[in-house]
Amino acid sequence: MSKDLTTELREALSKVIDPELHRSITELGMVDTLEEKGGKVTLNVLLTISGCPMKDRLRTDVTNAVMGVKGVKDLNLSFGVMSEEQRANVRSLIRGGKEKFIPFAQPDSLTRVLGIASGKGGVGKSSVTVNLAVAAAAKGLKVGILDADVYGHSVPRLMGVLGQRPTAIDQTFIPVEKFGVKIVSMEMFKPERSDPVAYRGPLLHRVLEQLLSDAYWGDLDLLLLDLPPGTGDIAISLAQLIPASEILVVTTPQVAAAEVAERAGRIAHQLKQHILGVVENMGDTPCPHCGEALSIFGSGGGAEAAHRLTTLVGAPVPLLASIPFDVHLREGGDEGDPITLARPDAPASKAIYELLEKLMVRPKSIVGVPLSLHTN
Repeated sequence: MSKDLTTELREALSKVIDPELHRSITELGMVDTLEEKGGKVTLNVLLTISGCPMKDRLRTDVTNAVMGVKGVKDLNLSFGVMSEEQRANVRSLIRGGKEKFIPFAQPDSLTRVLGIASGKGGVGKSSVTVNLAVAAAAKGLKVGILDADVYGHSVPRLMGVLGQRPTAIDQTFIPVEKFGVKIVSMEMFKPERSDPVAYRGPLLHRVLEQLLSDAYWGDLDLLLLDLPPGTGDIAISLAQLIPASEILVVTTPQVAAAEVAERAGRIAHQLKQHILGVVENMGDTPCPHCGEALSIFGSGGGAEAAHRLTTLVGAPVPLLASIPFDVHLREGGDEGDPITLARPDAPASKAIYELLEKLMVRPKSIVGVPLSLHTN
């Protein structure tokens, strides 16, 4: 093989990105043998695991890259599987040579971690989480969702990834990706989807820690955690594992629901987490016949929850959004087609995009800003 063509082929392959690890296949050591004779190229690519779900995608990308090099007439492409040692090298590379750790808990982490909490179930907390994540990804942010509702996980259905499982590289796994959002859920690790999860306190803490540390999340701008309703172990563990995490409280307009929602904010305050604000879901919606506002689930709950939390915290806890009730939001959840993508002009979608804009604007702070102080 001529040196020039060798260089060109390797340069072309260096631009092929593994669709799961988001690193060059040459950097990951996936290019095994590369031979060329008379314009005919023989190439063997090593997969991280046998039965890699991205094999067809890699076949297409590698073929396009090689055949795009001038002088190449034919390609004989084969696939092998990495040895245990080679997988260990990949694992070390993606983790920066470090042992297992929670990247979002590190002092230099630039990922914003938001826990989506509620006092009770059935307020649409998971729907808010999913649509907020999809909206953020649509705006160009790198986003992840951790379905931390261990008992009532619903994110896989809402995101349309039912039955999909993460790719495992030894003790590291790659989150499933959909709509530009990386997704991890306890449901993905159960033998059967219908199997119940019967974990007690200490084990729940360990599960959350593993889901955060064993996943290769990559560089995220935003990580959303869909928390279980109430004030249980997972809420406490989140504050312990990621002290800089922030909390968004979701409620319905029903005042009774708002009273319960206050408890979710109260536990966050006790754990010294920053409460970003309140989101009122299932708010007023226009009557399809007369256009008059219908308060199907009551009114005033979001404002009441914000008022109660403001009094508790001693600082403003705003009502950040009131998302109108929309049957398409529910239908999109059942079908795995989030409303923020399927119907971006719907009033519910607009409310979620406006919420995202508010969340992305941090209040001004002098933390980390060098001050021009002089002493004599």
